Amino acid sequence: QVQLVESGGGSVQAGGSLRLSCAASAASGYTYSSRWMGWFRQAPGKEREGVASISNGGGITRYANSVKGRFIISKDSAKNMMYLQMNSLQPEDTAVYYCAAGYLGGDALSRSVYKYWGQGTQVTVSS
Repeated sequence: QVQLVESGGGSVQAGGSLRLSCAASAASGYTYSSRWMGWFRQAPGKEREGVASISNGGGITRYANSVKGRFIISKDSAKNMMYLQMNSLQPEDTAVYYCAAGYLGGDALSRSVYKYWGQGTQVTVSS
């Protein structure tokens, strides 16, 4: 079983920045360089949506239209860490953010193609 742990969430004012991190437990042995990974978010009363995804080698990234130009996904496979740099945050970015791994194939921004999930970290943006 792979355990993913997110960190870096918090409360910021509109226009601010946050950097989220996702670490795999050492005991899991999961290798970040092996498959696509992603960041998702879920706002109250809404479905979980894909925010950004990154290829196994890190050379290909995809973003939801709502965050293009503001968010940057990256990973350090040597450290088994994935990151989401979030800039120019807006109140509509408020949500619980989850990292996902164990890509099964298909649309890398779809929640149905990932096997492993973290417990999430809250991001709150005030106007």
